[in-house]
Amino acid sequence: MNILITGAHGQLGNEMRRLSVRYPVYTCFFTDVQELDICDKEAVGKYIADHDIGLIVNCAAYTAVDRAEEDQELCDRINHLAPGYLAEAAERVGASLIHVSTDYVFDGTAHIPYTEDSPTCPASVYGATKLAGEQAVRKNCKKAAIIRTSWLYSTFGNNFVKTMIRLGRERDALGVIFDQVGTPTYAADLAQVIFVMMEKGGVPGIYHFSNEGVCSWYDFTKAIHRLSGITSCKVSPLHTADYPTLAARPHYSVLDKTRIKKTYDIEIPYWQDSLAACIHALES
Repeated sequence: MNILITGAHGQLGNEMRRLSVRYPVYTCFFTDVQELDICDKEAVGKYIADHDIGLIVNCAAYTAVDRAEEDQELCDRINHLAPGYLAEAAERVGASLIHVSTDYVFDGTAHIPYTEDSPTCPASVYGATKLAGEQAVRKNCKKAAIIRTSWLYSTFGNNFVKTMIRLGRERDALGVIFDQVGTPTYAADLAQVIFVMMEKGGVPGIYHFSNEGVCSWYDFTKAIHRLSGITSCKVSPLHTADYPTLAARPHYSVLDKTRIKKTYDIEIPYWQDSLAACIHALES
């Protein structure tokens, strides 16, 4: 089967590329904006038809959460309209679509993990455009699976783990938010699950995926420093109010993963174990 993977230069796209060598049965076409502008409806349709694509994995997204508040048009094109174009093109040729979404479709006011059926209520432009993208995908492609994830990091690109390692080595002290709680997701683990979904035929619907467990950004940072051997930087907890941002952040972003575990018979690693694997890979 020919597979189109968009957003190939991002964290998840790069992990998909790295893992693809283990699956020679698939012919993967990795694209980013240079190879295929997914905001160009005609180009999307032509590429999918010309390459006989049987499955699309959409890893592309506008993820600059604060910048999105002032750049709503571009954010909407990438997160909302483009997934709709991919879905329409997939439906025309009978292809399947796996679309990656976010915990930001929720407002973060819950106190128990969000299921796929929990009411959505985005509190930012980024979250609103991602929810609109989900709706466009479901409306236009019968064989579409949506995966919501949270706090993504990897050995690729810029992310929280790399930033905290760098700052921990540069500074004597750091303040990090402690009243926003969620679960980190190692992009390599998410990529692996996507390949499992591909192998098993990708059951349509919405799924949640992150690593197991719960922590705050403060806890996450303390673990990053411990696993990286950083001992000279004092990390202090901050309230959200102490660190104002343009976009509202969810205070609670824990996702219930029961559905994806049962549907695909998978076990999900604990967040600290995956973090240790990522830091080991960064240091190798």
